[in-house]
Amino acid sequence: MEFLKITFPVAGIETYWFLPPLVAFLISLFTSMAGVSGAFLLMPFQMSVLGFTSPSVSSTNFLYNLVGIPGGVYRYIKERRMLWPLTICIIVGTLPGVFFGYILRITYLPDPRRFKFFVGVVLLYIGYRLYRDIRERPLQTGGDSPLRGRKYPDTVFRISEVRYSLRRVSFRFLDRDASFSTPVVFVLSLVVGVVGGIYGIGGGAIIAPFLVSIINLPVYVVSGATLMGTFITSISGLLFYTLVPLKGGITAPPDWLLGILFGSGGLAGMYTGARLQRYMPERTIKVILTIVILLVAGKYILQFFR
Repeated sequence: MEFLKITFPVAGIETYWFLPPLVAFLISLFTSMAGVSGAFLLMPFQMSVLGFTSPSVSSTNFLYNLVGIPGGVYRYIKERRMLWPLTICIIVGTLPGVFFGYILRITYLPDPRRFKFFVGVVLLYIGYRLYRDIRERPLQTGGDSPLRGRKYPDTVFRISEVRYSLRRVSFRFLDRDASFSTPVVFVLSLVVGVVGGIYGIGGGAIIAPFLVSIINLPVYVVSGATLMGTFITSISGLLFYTLVPLKGGITAPPDWLLGILFGSGGLAGMYTGARLQRYMPERTIKVILTIVILLVAGKYILQFFR
């Protein structure tokens, strides 16, 4: 089996060539249904399983997003479930945050042990928000079509009647009206951009649970917007890590081959996940994500105190 192995020079690791795309496919298949690229789970895999712990792991995560996300985004646009005002609000807020997150990552969090602790805290909060939402609304499933056996026609399973201003955005989806405050989402996106820039995830894994749990938007609507926002901000993140030197002229470019292999699996996984999302109960997606997130968060937080 040695002939199936490949060496990644930037990451400084050796593994089977098929492992990165396979893992990325399985992760993104489920996470893309919730509007998350899967980079937040791919990070622990790279650090703990593959042993890739340098700052370049963050930029490799951004590269994975760039290659993989278009598959899911294309599907959501095709099904007319892309809420563009929400997408633009997320992008405008997260873009400047990614830059500041990059500065913090290179300047204060280069040590793998400290960085893993930071990752654990972020994941713990994400898991807590999802768990709380599951307990408070155990029977809700976005449009409740998957749980109750109802199959909405394509013309209904689309976003319609969109109205927007600098203060508020409203729309209609699955026979109900929904809305959100534009300033609130903008400020939230700004904060998420900083954290996402440090973590190398673009912020979608953090903002999606907020939009679903706190602002009460349907996950079927949030998914496309958060994936698109993650894609755009990942472009900035990759450029910052690759071209902008900080702290003695250090840059952190990605392992291009590893990132592309991860991205190819993510491309297939996100497209498939976006296609299957309408048939999957929202609560099932949240339960799976919550269990995985809390397990990884606990491991990374505990390792800091050993």
